[in-house]
Amino acid sequence: MLVTDRLLLRKWAERDAEDLYRYASDPDVGPAAGWPPHRSVSESLDVIRNVLNGAETYAICLKTDGKAIGAIGLKVKVQTDSAAGRGDACELGYWLGKPFWSKGIMTEAAREMIRHGFEDIGMSAIWCEYYEGNSRSKRVQEKCGFHYQRTIREADVPLLHEKRTVYVNSLNRAEYQERNDEFSR
Repeated sequence: MLVTDRLLLRKWAERDAEDLYRYASDPDVGPAAGWPPHRSVSESLDVIRNVLNGAETYAICLKTDGKAIGAIGLKVKVQTDSAAGRGDACELGYWLGKPFWSKGIMTEAAREMIRHGFEDIGMSAIWCEYYEGNSRSKRVQEKCGFHYQRTIREADVPLLHEKRTVYVNSLNRAEYQERNDEFSR
């Protein structure tokens, strides 16, 4: 479990299926991140069992009630387009339920995952992407210190059976350390 001022980042559990469905069924949430809205609690349960079960995948929960309001994770030691061929690089992914947007929650969660990636896991670089038009995700990445790497046009979005433009950003260990040094002054 990872802890911030307001949040608990913990492993997903089957008991989270209703909370996951509550937020993942919103048509404004999933499609922006590249997946269709959930259609049932049983679909959300299946996603917990088969998608959100990764070693570095966490439910974002407010400390006040511990209920899942979003997801965040690092794809570590897997082949991704952004971190191709690098065993010491990973990809950050996230989404948050709409009632919690514009409250700094995702930035807080992302900063903790970035810290975890560099300090606890030992990554040398973290990559993050967003689809064209997803200004909220772009802003979180900017606040966390990510910088532009490249644009992928006509990228497949397999779960939605479409193509989109993807912007790829990165943050390396030295940039992270420099940023932390600035905040601690």
